Amino acid sequence: MEQTANLKLPYIMPSQAQKHVTHNEAIRLLDGLVQLAVRDRDLSAPPVSPEEGECHIVAAAATGAWTGWEGQVAYFADGAWMRFAPAAGWRAWIIDEARLAAFDGVGWQAINGFPESAAEIQNAALFGLGTTADATNPFSAKLDKALWTARYAAEGGTGSLLYTMNKEAPAGDVGFLLQSGFVTRAMFGLLGSDGWRLAVSPDGLAFKDAIRTDEGSGLVSLPGNAKFLGFINYDQYVAADTWQTVAVNNTLSNDQMSFDTGANRFTAPADGLYRFGASIGWKQNGANVPTAVKAKLVLNGVSDLCAPLVAGDVADLAVDGSETALHLHVMTRLAAGDTVALAQLFSGLDGYVPATVTRFWGEWVA
Repeated sequence: MEQTANLKLPYIMPSQAQKHVTHNEAIRLLDGLVQLAVRDRDLSAPPVSPEEGECHIVAAAATGAWTGWEGQVAYFADGAWMRFAPAAGWRAWIIDEARLAAFDGVGWQAINGFPESAAEIQNAALFGLGTTADATNPFSAKLDKALWTARYAAEGGTGSLLYTMNKEAPAGDVGFLLQSGFVTRAMFGLLGSDGWRLAVSPDGLAFKDAIRTDEGSGLVSLPGNAKFLGFINYDQYVAADTWQTVAVNNTLSNDQMSFDTGANRFTAPADGLYRFGASIGWKQNGANVPTAVKAKLVLNGVSDLCAPLVAGDVADLAVDGSETALHLHVMTRLAAGDTVALAQLFSGLDGYVPATVTRFWGEWVA
């Protein structure tokens, strides 16, 4: 054997004359290969005035003295170009790119940057793009914009792009956390169930659901929107010719606890557009039959939110309160803290507000 197995350095043979020639040849090879640093890897022809010790990784379509050296290391020593055929595992610092590359047996792949086209990254423990990844965030990126695009059919793709995220079981979470100053302000996804959910927070600690969906029916609920449906559970006496707040003392639903059954009124949680409705009845007190039933919504306990509705044909209604006399519908803009209550009046004679048909409801619209 006249050469070393890996770097092909020449041995000094027994009884060899001019041993210094062989020794110097080996030293020259070591000088080019040890701590290998190349100027670049995008030249196909040798530079016009190379410097002693200059190295390059030869690019495709090599010409001149580098013809046929594609992908190999060109080394200028003693006024001539030498070439080194890399083996898998060789490493070189690429000066003009400021990155380390390794030869994988086919091509040079970047080590401290992205790999060349068609290279693979498999089972990487950490990946940081523009920032440092850690055990909590093994994939981390710091950038201004990100683009995901489908691979077109002409490129061998389907032209579609589906982004898949998976969790182990329904009780787990899979979704997105949207943060400001690294404090989570909103999160959405399959959070704690298999129904889609959007929740928001003012501080990253307490979260309120804005949207919920049912995965079985597809129904959507807006639990963050103030809304209520109230009723009374007893017939309420109303004196003649007196506007009286209906004591809506129970609710079938009361999101955000927007209706106060103690004060019998709705309180607007925020500025916005609201919608209200009510069904109003009358129940006879003995032989008394009022000439009319009136109803209205009262703003902040003093102002009429709408003109009173009037039903003048009370005698035609069932005396037991089983029929609705009026249906009231109002849409209005309220400021946060405004209150809305339902009031009734019986003209001429007294009567009762019947529990059977009386309802009051409302909701935040926008």
